[in-house]
Amino acid sequence: MIRAGLIGYGYWGPNLARNLNAHEDCVLARVNDMSEKRRKLAAQTFPAVEVVADAAAITQATDIDLVVIATPVFTHHDFAKAALLNGKHVWVEKPMTSNLDQAKELVDIAAERGLTIMVDHTFLFTGAVETMREVIDNGELGDPYYFDSVRINLGIFQHDINVIWDLAPHDFSIMDHLIGPNARGVSAHGCDHFGTGLVDMAYVSVFYDNNLMAHFHLNWLSPVKIRRTIIGGSKRMLVWDDLNMDERVKIYDKGMEVTTQEGMYRVLATPRIGEMRAPIVPNTEALSAEVDYFMRCLNEGKQPFNDGQAGLRIVSLLEATDHSLKHGGKQITL
Repeated sequence: MIRAGLIGYGYWGPNLARNLNAHEDCVLARVNDMSEKRRKLAAQTFPAVEVVADAAAITQATDIDLVVIATPVFTHHDFAKAALLNGKHVWVEKPMTSNLDQAKELVDIAAERGLTIMVDHTFLFTGAVETMREVIDNGELGDPYYFDSVRINLGIFQHDINVIWDLAPHDFSIMDHLIGPNARGVSAHGCDHFGTGLVDMAYVSVFYDNNLMAHFHLNWLSPVKIRRTIIGGSKRMLVWDDLNMDERVKIYDKGMEVTTQEGMYRVLATPRIGEMRAPIVPNTEALSAEVDYFMRCLNEGKQPFNDGQAGLRIVSLLEATDHSLKHGGKQITL
């Protein structure tokens, strides 16, 4: 039985607490939050769970096996490091840390001590992403050509991170999971419309070898909410619309037929139009599936696919966007 302690009972903490408490292989032993109001709410919701004001009662406790961190990103490193140095496994919210050096340090400590870090990239456990992974893995799309993502809404402005650090970890982690961890460069452009020092809309390009390119539109200032990803391949194309409850994933038998011909037109590209199908997407709670997966990894001694190394890759992409923004959209080599 894995005894877990949760640090942070704000926006996401209650969801984590509920799923940890419900899992048969886990005991939610302790919850911490710096807010007295949030601690009272946790105590009312989970009367059998100890609620504490000091995070050290979790990170340094001898009766805790797993430390779950759901606090602002600038606190992730210190809490995770304290947990690892005290022999705890770590579940940390996205993004893993505020910078790449912090992420590398946590990965190194975990490796040295035989501990596991898992980064909560919850979208990887949705039925839609699992369906897309199956479609890509079985070769249905062919060779990937592009990954195009739009994540925009009239959103909550964060006081400590820009729109890229707020929204892109979702899509960067999905891209990393679906088309691979071999990105070689990043370019970013953005605007700060209110003089906060943090861009509130941005366009990010990620470059791979073999003419594969990913593009992300991220925006806190859109009058409409859009959550859409298009993946184009040599055989078929896929559209994921997370707001379409009936047909979240659509696969289009469309593409370009390219032939060569002597004379004026050496290459002829002709559109190929086929049918569309919408596979059945499992409707499961992603966080519940993620908790179950992590418990199995811990019990079986396996590394999760969304481990510290995966979290480090996402932080590397995010940090590269900062460098690119400062240099007018210059492509930054990873």
